[in-house]
Amino acid sequence: MSAFEFSPVHLMMLTAVLFAVLIVEAGFTWFAGAEVGKKRLNRRMSLGDGAKVSQRDILIQLRKERGMDENGNMLLPVAWLNRLIVQSGLSIGLGKAAAIYGIFVVTVMIAVGILTLSPIAVLGSAPVSGILVPYVYLRMRRGGKMNKFGKQLPEAIDLITRSLKAGHPVPVAISMVAREMPDPIGSEFGMVADEVTYGSDLVTALSNLYERVGHPDLPLLVSSVSIQSTTGGNLREILDGLSKVVRDRLKMKAKVKAISAEGRMSAIFLTAMPVILFIVLNLLMPEYYSGIWDYDEAYIGAAGLIFWLTSGNLLIMKMVSFKV
Repeated sequence: MSAFEFSPVHLMMLTAVLFAVLIVEAGFTWFAGAEVGKKRLNRRMSLGDGAKVSQRDILIQLRKERGMDENGNMLLPVAWLNRLIVQSGLSIGLGKAAAIYGIFVVTVMIAVGILTLSPIAVLGSAPVSGILVPYVYLRMRRGGKMNKFGKQLPEAIDLITRSLKAGHPVPVAISMVAREMPDPIGSEFGMVADEVTYGSDLVTALSNLYERVGHPDLPLLVSSVSIQSTTGGNLREILDGLSKVVRDRLKMKAKVKAISAEGRMSAIFLTAMPVILFIVLNLLMPEYYSGIWDYDEAYIGAAGLIFWLTSGNLLIMKMVSFKV
């Protein structure tokens, strides 16, 4: 072998080095983007960063990105679906979301058709890829956003309270939350401040905030401000008590999550083990299950196993789920 010829080992080493360099570059780009995002703090501020647009235009753009019209009304005729999309925090608009959804469904159906060559399998994949997967994805996004929002809410209430102590009116205190806190709560309270600026009353703007987010602690804030605006009273003391209540609820939720961790891990283990064993056996001994698929009873049995596995998981989820 001459000095200029590469062996397969050298080629693999060179590929590994190039792969490592690309990983480092991707990580640097990601962290650099994260630092830029931190400087801009939240989506609402980044839209107005260096751009000659009014706050009303920013408010309209934020509404359209979330799946609403320029007045904040739901666009889809199915109210619960539109509310789920809005509360999930999608920021690409309904048009782009529909295009991505269509491409995903068609791609899955084509892939299933190529792999199985079965029209029945293609038809069976349609409700999974077209209904179940998008619904689960939106629910997971909404849950993640609400958890993050809930952790930020006590800090936001404390910031409003400190602003009220300094003598600022309530709208100014809410706009401070929009300037000082990151997403999701920064842009959400910024939309509240913009709605108040352009003619909406504070209670209505906070009610719209609850519709957009859906966090169970927000009605407490809406009720506190509503009662104070109609009957009077010291809003600062009310918000101090509300902040304590929200923090106590977060602590209780954390305790419940820790106590129920064993049940959740059992559900994950019991769900994963049959699937892992099936895959491993098919990889190590492909003939182990090859003879049973010629019988209709095998498909009936597999459907029964999936049904009972799903029922067991739902039962465990019901046992470890507590409302605080």
